[in-house]
Amino acid sequence: MSATLRLALLLLAVAVCQGYQSNDIDEEDELVYEPSKYGSLWPLPQKVRVSEVSFKLPSASFKIVDAKESSAGPSCSLLQNAYRRSEPLSLLIREENCLMSTDELTVDQPNAVLKASKVWGALRGEALNKLPIITYTKPQIRPCMCNIIRIFSCFTVYLLKQEAMAMNKFNVFHWHIVDDPSFPYLSRTFPQLSQQGAYHPYTHVYTPADVKMIIEFARLRGIRVIPEFDTPGHTQSWGKGQKDLLTPCYSGTTPSGTFGPVNPILNTTYSFMRQLFSEISSVFPDAYVHLGGDEVDFSCWRSNPDIQNFMEQQGFGQDYSKLESFYIQKLLDIVTTTQKGYMIWQEVFDNGVKLKPDTVVHVWMGNRVEEEMQNVTEAGYTTILSSPWYLDYISYGQDWQKYYKVEPLSFKGTEAQKKLVIGGEACLWGEYVDATNLTPRLWPRASAVAERLWSAKEVTDISDAYSRLSMHRCRLVERGIPAEPLFTSFCPHEYKGV
Repeated sequence: MSATLRLALLLLAVAVCQGYQSNDIDEEDELVYEPSKYGSLWPLPQKVRVSEVSFKLPSASFKIVDAKESSAGPSCSLLQNAYRRSEPLSLLIREENCLMSTDELTVDQPNAVLKASKVWGALRGEALNKLPIITYTKPQIRPCMCNIIRIFSCFTVYLLKQEAMAMNKFNVFHWHIVDDPSFPYLSRTFPQLSQQGAYHPYTHVYTPADVKMIIEFARLRGIRVIPEFDTPGHTQSWGKGQKDLLTPCYSGTTPSGTFGPVNPILNTTYSFMRQLFSEISSVFPDAYVHLGGDEVDFSCWRSNPDIQNFMEQQGFGQDYSKLESFYIQKLLDIVTTTQKGYMIWQEVFDNGVKLKPDTVVHVWMGNRVEEEMQNVTEAGYTTILSSPWYLDYISYGQDWQKYYKVEPLSFKGTEAQKKLVIGGEACLWGEYVDATNLTPRLWPRASAVAERLWSAKEVTDISDAYSRLSMHRCRLVERGIPAEPLFTSFCPHEYKGV
């Protein structure tokens, strides 16, 4: 993610966890913001050429055509669907194939020409609604992790299918689909997991049809869907439907009736995980799955006499991080057999688990962030950063500014190390979020993270950003997305509700 390769590996998250909290910044609400020369363009591209000439493209003559040299043409359903969603601009689409790459948009009366070497670049030409005043060039996208919203409870499929992610150039939906409170994923192999572990077995589950619909909706907009099934912690809901999966906790020499993390010493645990992740690999087509591995509470393991005996047999002493590593390594071997790559939270790396070279390490903890980034990249692993972008921490005023001011490559390291930072994640955890407030809490605060990761390192002008983001927020509102205001203002087309 260098100055010429700022990546939009943006992960929106909704789940249950503790995380990073930045200090409040001084607000500048009283400043007078001048209009930006870039108009409402958001996020700002790597290269922009502003023209003083404006072209009028009448809607009556609006049409979208494929260039003769395009290898896609009418047979490419991705583009044909995108055409139907497009703004009323006349475009000549030049497109070659379906791998992510750069794209460029130019305007020459009477046509706007979008040139993209890959179909995903053409899809991200959504910036057309800001034309005809610019040449638009965006960075190449590495084929790894990107956009996420982590859902652990029953948010409606409607909310998951909003256009806001695509409008802000998010390109991966990281779906934290299960957690301690609920197991809403309806598994074909183990239907009892949601029957017993969801808030409600019928009204608060994601059916196979729901999952398929969300994956396809995202695919048509160039968005990948990466699921997270977090173990061995965050699994209380799993144990309600799967007997003997969780570790029995003890009070002295007797069971307490409560349960801790996944039981790592039973063969049945790994048989279950093998079957479950085999299903997951077939349901979710992306090349990666997020395996979690964060916030494992060792107290229950310490209390269990069977676990204690196993620790002694293995020579682990009292180091329960070694037991966690024992479990994770077995899980990684299982996932590897499904031909999937994997992402893990930083604790797995910190505890010395043997990882494949292509593992993506997710840095999220607020303490010693720069040191962690240095260590992970020095070890040769690609990484994504979410520590500075926890949107569940809210405060009075324009807190989007603190997300915007982050520089993700500020850690010490070589240029080669910094190229291993393939993106960042904006997280919105769900202790106080559901369908009633998810969208306004995300937008436009997450938009600030989008520009920080898409735009050049030098794009740091808060006044200019405010001007453009205010108009971008109004564009979201006009399209039916209830994005909250930045400050005292109004939109030409106010939100009408649904």
